Amino acid sequence: MKQILLTIITLSTLSFSQLKADEGMWLLPLINKLNIDQMQKMGLQLSSEDIYNINHNSLKDAVVMFGNYCTGEMISDQGLLLTNHHCGFKSIQSLSSVNANYLENGFWAYKQEDEIPIDGLTITFMKSMVDVTQVINESLSDTLKADEREKAILTTKDSLIKQATEFDYQEAIIKDFYNGNQQFLIIYEKYKDVRFVGAPPSSIGKFGHDTDNWMWPRHTGDFCLFRVYADQEGKPTEYSTDNIPLKPKQHLPISIKGIQENDFAMTIGYPGSTYRYDTSYSIKERMNIINKSRIEPREIKQNIWHEDMMADEKIRIQYASKFSRSSNYWKNSIGMNRGIKKLNVIQQKENLEFDFNQWVQADSTNKELYGTVLQNMKEAYEGRQKSMNAKYYLIECLLRGTEILDFSLEANDLYNILESKNQTEIDSAIHELKSIAHDFYKDYNPPTDKKVMAALLKTYDQNVDEEHLPDFYFDIFNKYRENYSKYVDDIFKKSIFSNKDAFYAFLEAPSAKILLKDPILNAGSDTYNMYIDINSELSESKRILTKNKRLYIEGLLKKEINNTHYPDANFTMRLSYGKVGGYKARDAVFYNYFTTLTGIIEKEDPDNYEFIVPEKLKELFQNKDYGVYANNDGAMPVCFITDNDITGGNSGSPVINGNGELIGLAFDGNWEAMSGDIAFENNLQRCINVDIRYVLFIIDKYANAQNLIDELTIVN
Repeated sequence: MKQILLTIITLSTLSFSQLKADEGMWLLPLINKLNIDQMQKMGLQLSSEDIYNINHNSLKDAVVMFGNYCTGEMISDQGLLLTNHHCGFKSIQSLSSVNANYLENGFWAYKQEDEIPIDGLTITFMKSMVDVTQVINESLSDTLKADEREKAILTTKDSLIKQATEFDYQEAIIKDFYNGNQQFLIIYEKYKDVRFVGAPPSSIGKFGHDTDNWMWPRHTGDFCLFRVYADQEGKPTEYSTDNIPLKPKQHLPISIKGIQENDFAMTIGYPGSTYRYDTSYSIKERMNIINKSRIEPREIKQNIWHEDMMADEKIRIQYASKFSRSSNYWKNSIGMNRGIKKLNVIQQKENLEFDFNQWVQADSTNKELYGTVLQNMKEAYEGRQKSMNAKYYLIECLLRGTEILDFSLEANDLYNILESKNQTEIDSAIHELKSIAHDFYKDYNPPTDKKVMAALLKTYDQNVDEEHLPDFYFDIFNKYRENYSKYVDDIFKKSIFSNKDAFYAFLEAPSAKILLKDPILNAGSDTYNMYIDINSELSESKRILTKNKRLYIEGLLKKEINNTHYPDANFTMRLSYGKVGGYKARDAVFYNYFTTLTGIIEKEDPDNYEFIVPEKLKELFQNKDYGVYANNDGAMPVCFITDNDITGGNSGSPVINGNGELIGLAFDGNWEAMSGDIAFENNLQRCINVDIRYVLFIIDKYANAQNLIDELTIVN
C-alpha cells in the first residue's frame, strides 16, 4: 500500500492537467513541474523560481497570512501591507468608538508616529514548504490498526517538527493534503507588532454591504493598510516603541497600466477550505444539515442585531464586525445550496462515484482495496444525521448564537481552581479572565443578547430531538412553561456574567459557591456537556469517514493517474491563475469584466446606509479628478473580474499580472457559482477584485495621503 501511494502521488504531480487553466489552487513548490509552461503560454513573463524560491527572494516572500483568516501583501520596503477592508474590519472596529469612529469616517496616518498598534493581530510569512510524505509513510505498515496508524503518524510528525526550526521566532507545522495522502512541512515566521495605517470609510470600503455581497457587478473599495514592525535586526518581536518598520525580502511593484480582457492574472494567497473531493453523501449533509442549520438561526440573530444597530450608534460599532462575519457565511450558505441545486452538483458527484465503482469492480486488487469505500461512507453519513443536525444547531443557536453562554464558559475551569485553593493558579486564572472580559464587554450589549437568546433557545428546541436538549431546557419547560423570554430575563437578573460591573466585582472576591449557583454558567456548562456528548456519538462515524475518505481519494488519484490533481484548500499558500474576462450569467445576461465610478453614482441611495456615497467622492466624480488612475476612456475603474479560483481566506490576495506587478486585490466570488467550493464551474466561476488604480485613487485623491503614495513602487 505504501509504495502504491507514493507512485500515485509522484505520477499525479508529473502529468499535465486536462483541467481548464482557471481551475485549481496549486502548491507553489510544484508549479515548475505542473503549471509553469501553461502559465507562460497564457502570458506569464516570470519563471517558477521568480514565484517560489527558498534560497532567494521571490513573490511568495511578499505574500502574508493576515491574522488567521485572510491574505495580505507587502507593497513597500518599509513594511507597508495591503489587504481587504473586510479583512481588517475587526481590527478597525476594535479601535473605533463613538468619538473616533474609524469604521464610519475612515482613518489615515499621515506620519508613521500616527499609526495605531493592533493588539493581537499577527502577520505571518511562509519561509518554506517541503514534502515529507515519504518520511511519514516509512513509519507505517499495512498491519497497523486505525488508532495505531494515527499514533505512528503523530509521532513522526512531532519528530519532524522538533527538528525543523532554526530560531525561536519560527513555527513549524505539518499539513495534510488529499485527506492524509500527502503531507508538507511548512515553516512560518510570525510578526506581532502590526499597526493600523489607513482605511477608507465603510461607505467606500463596504459599499453595497450585504446586498452586494457575493454579487457582480461590484463597486466596493475593499482595501485597508497596515504596517509590520520588527526589532532592530528585522526579527519578529512584541510591540515596542523601539521597533522599526520591517524591510521585507520582497514587496510588489504596482502597475497603473490597467487591465484588458484576456490579460493573464494570478493570485497567491491562503484559501481556507474547499471540498472538491467530497462525495454526493457529504454534499447532501452539507446542504440539508450544515447549511440549513446556519441559515435560519443566523437570519433570526442578524435581524435582531440589525434593528438594535440601526437604533444606536454605540451598538452599531459594537456589533459591526460580528454582523459582518455572521452575514457573510449566512449568505454563502444560501448561495451554495442554490448553486448545488441549479448546477446539478449532486448528480455530477453521483456520476463520478458510478465511474469509480466501475473502475473498482474491473480489477481484483482495486476491489480489495476500495470495494467497500463508498458504501462505508454512505452508511456513515446516513447514520449520523440526527447527531450532526443537533451539533450544528447547537453551535449556531447556543455556542455561537448566544454570546453570554459562550463567554460564561471561560470561567468554567475557575471553579475547580478555586476549590484547590492554590493562590498562584487562582491569580493566574483571574488575570486571564480580566483580559478576556475586557474584550468581551467592550463589544457586548446585554439587552440585544437577551432578545437573541430567547429567540434562538426556541429555534434550537424546534429543530432537534429531545435527547439532544441540554439539561437547563427542562427548567424552561417545567418552571417557565416554555416562556423563553421570562427564562432569559430571570437568569440575566441573577447572573454575574450579564453585568460587567458584577463580573469584575466577582473577580475581586471570587467564590466557587457563586459560580456553582450561577444560572448562566450552569446553562453554558449544560450546553458544553451536550456538545461533548454529541461529539461522542459522532466519533465512530468520524473514524470511518477519515479512513474511507483517504482511501477514496487514493483510489481517485490512481484511477486518474494521467490527470494532474490539486489538493483541497486548507489555509496553506496556493497559486491560482487565469485571465481577465466577463461571463454569461444566465439567458440574455452578459456581464462586462470591469466596473467604474459611474456605477457607484448610479447605485447611490442616501436613505440606505449600504449605498451612501461620500460627498468628496461625488465631487471627485463630478470634476473627473482622477489623476493618473483613469482608464483609456477617461473613466475611473473600480473593480474587475478574472476566472481565477478563489474561496474564503483568499480575501486580500494580490492579483498579479504577467510581469509580476500588482493590479488588484481579490475579495469575493460570484453568486452564480456559490457551489464552487464543492465543484468548480468553469463557465461561471469568477474572482471579484478591487482594481489597484481605485485603491491608489482613494489614497491619493480622496485621502490626500501622499506620504503613502511616495512609499510605493509604481510602474506604468
